Amino acid sequence: MSPRKSDSRERMVLSAAALLREHGASAISIDRVLAHSGAPRGSVYHHFPGGRTQLIDEAVALAGDFVAGLIETATQADDAVEAIDAFFALWRARLVDSDFRAGCPIVAVAVETNDDAPQLARSAAAVFARWQQALAALFLRHGLPEERSRRLAAFIIAALEGAVIMCRAEQSTGPMEATAVEIHDLLAHALRDRPDQGQAPRS
Repeated sequence: MSPRKSDSRERMVLSAAALLREHGASAISIDRVLAHSGAPRGSVYHHFPGGRTQLIDEAVALAGDFVAGLIETATQADDAVEAIDAFFALWRARLVDSDFRAGCPIVAVAVETNDDAPQLARSAAAVFARWQQALAALFLRHGLPEERSRRLAAFIIAALEGAVIMCRAEQSTGPMEATAVEIHDLLAHALRDRPDQGQAPRS
């Protein structure tokens, strides 16, 4: 059965996100997305009147929503340390499954100069902020002060993204595993010494 016409838009956004993960924003072109997605050329400016910039922006939003969903699911866990352990394990698996080709599409946009499309940097910043808010809410719920929760959330996202980059460069999971162990110990210590030690986590 041939795809529905409405599928072409979704396929193009998914392809753009996949290409961002592996090749970065500068390698994204309309032609490359069309070849990857199999979408008809005539659908490009019907679905994306803003052209390449709009397509990349929507791919960033899609990828951001996907990871945010993973974080928000993990943060429902009763054990905050286990939740973060699971999040690092997920990223490790993504690297291995892609033979170290798949990085983070948000980083791919954030690290490149987009003078002609400054909204892409803003979109990447908004995604990082959403991820940090979700993690900070987890730590706050488990009794850490608000400021410490925000700092830990920012540190974990920064450490994770740095580990992904190093793993791709080294073709090894070593940096991710080392980072996960240190984050585990840091978070366990922070929760053990939290101000409300001995009280039940916040609901």
